[in-house]
Amino acid sequence: MTRKIAIIGGSGLIGQSCLAYFGAQSDCEVVAISRRSPFHLHGATFVSTDLRDTESVANAAQALKGTTHVIYAALYEAPSLVSGWSDEDQARINDEMLRNLMTIGIADHDALKHVTLMQGTKAYGVHIRPMTLPARENRSEYIDGPNFYWDQQAYISDLAEKEGWAYTILRPQFVFGHSLGAPMNMIPALGVYAAILRERGEPLYYPGGPMGILEAVDADLIAQAIDWSHGAETAKNEIFNITNGDIFLWKNIWDSLAEALHIEPGGDRPMELAAEMPKCSDEWDAIRSKYDLVSPPIDKFVGSSFQYADFALGYGRTEPWADSIVSTVKLRKAGFSGAIDTEDMFAKWFERLRQDRLLPE
Repeated sequence: MTRKIAIIGGSGLIGQSCLAYFGAQSDCEVVAISRRSPFHLHGATFVSTDLRDTESVANAAQALKGTTHVIYAALYEAPSLVSGWSDEDQARINDEMLRNLMTIGIADHDALKHVTLMQGTKAYGVHIRPMTLPARENRSEYIDGPNFYWDQQAYISDLAEKEGWAYTILRPQFVFGHSLGAPMNMIPALGVYAAILRERGEPLYYPGGPMGILEAVDADLIAQAIDWSHGAETAKNEIFNITNGDIFLWKNIWDSLAEALHIEPGGDRPMELAAEMPKCSDEWDAIRSKYDLVSPPIDKFVGSSFQYADFALGYGRTEPWADSIVSTVKLRKAGFSGAIDTEDMFAKWFERLRQDRLLPE
């Protein structure tokens, strides 16, 4: 049976990986929904749509007709990225976006079989205070303050029961992948930072502060887990944390990152990337010209991800950030066993961006 898969947020990290993965499946017809066109469509039909605008969503309804599987990876982030995570308006907008899709874009639910909803560790309040480790899916003590994940979860749960289709919620930890201008994608942020330093003849300095233990997840691995969830009875109406399967410390993998970025590793040199890297736009433009890159100017390529990089690397901290660890036992017991070495993941994404002529060799 053919699956008609609607990838909502197709230009983002998870969206791009889902386009590649499901576009390669012989039983899938794929529709991509996002404001910006994805860098790679992989044969999908693209409809430019602003989920905040009901008229725009209504214009996408025809393309979405007959959708059997929804992958909801759309996200609105405030211009001030980190502070926006606790903002009531951000929570309201994200909640409205999902409702607009499910009531206007997909008004007829007769063909619908499954909805995948993406969350993250902010569901555990990681942006507010240290998590109880390891974070587990059955803990609800973190429900306080504006948190659109919980609003969306309640809405999808109620709607699924009413309409008769199934859902799966995935909570990835620290996603890495291929996307241009995304608000939380460290791959282009680190790639541009390294390219500018290398062109200057400098090593890859560590620009952040002390950090605790982290987990990452490859966007390609998320796409595989979504595909698994479509047919797994154990995934029906369930919530799962998902990670690569290992842990890392930035300082411990910095030499490996430098090797993957074709630059010598350097020592500590704290730098607020969000403040300093935009000043290097002329240097980036010169690199684009010299190496005949197709990547856009620095602001369009990296978006607000320099803000995210400062947060993730602990810039300005004097004490290590609390460890961020989630349990993936529930996902493994349910039957999904995919994994990837995090250092291999970084090397893969930097190489893919070089192959797409987005980063220099």
